Amino acid sequence: MNSSDNVHKDEPVFLTSDLPPMSSLIPSLKESLGVSTRSIPIVPSDIPHWYALRATYGREKNAYEYILSKGGTAFYPTIIEEKMIKGKRKTVKVSRLPNIFFAYGTEKEIQAFVYDNVNLPFLRFYYKYSITKQLKEPLIVPDRQMRSLQIICEAEANDVIILPDTVQKFSEGEFVRITEGIFAGVEGRVARFYGQQRVGVVIDGLLTVATAYVPSAFLEYK
Repeated sequence: MNSSDNVHKDEPVFLTSDLPPMSSLIPSLKESLGVSTRSIPIVPSDIPHWYALRATYGREKNAYEYILSKGGTAFYPTIIEEKMIKGKRKTVKVSRLPNIFFAYGTEKEIQAFVYDNVNLPFLRFYYKYSITKQLKEPLIVPDRQMRSLQIICEAEANDVIILPDTVQKFSEGEFVRITEGIFAGVEGRVARFYGQQRVGVVIDGLLTVATAYVPSAFLEYK
């Protein structure tokens, strides 16, 4: 049985204005990240996106709940597992992506959380690295990929595969949209993987998530 927390499913709710001003947060960046504040963008993008965030020591749930408590929009992929706790078998909700979750907003709005060393000292951007530009940038997940990731994580399927890398088979497969079944709405690339036809979503620099088996009749080629 799978489960996924995504409380805010309506239009994106932007972050509240009761957060500390950015001027009070920026000076502490060097201490929190161990890097020079010169690398901070002077004028962050004012266009909202989904950002991948990383929480150290497995505290992604704490950061996720804090962002929601401040009126933000976030997605924390989870799964229900059975575990033995003090000799008793219990069902518990655990993260599908240890240490990783996603938040929606402008870069400046997300920075207000990432650079909040009082309430979220363990929160970081998940960075992508550009060899050509020789810089690192916060990883943005396109809306279409995020919708597909949410659908896959929320589906009642035990055979979903999540790998922390790019799967070449899916990168080279034909682009499709699933039109029927529990994965309806997912857009990605189709390939035969782990012995079955699946649709994979490759989030560059972060992970590949693949559906369980999808019949050809459920696929619309784009």
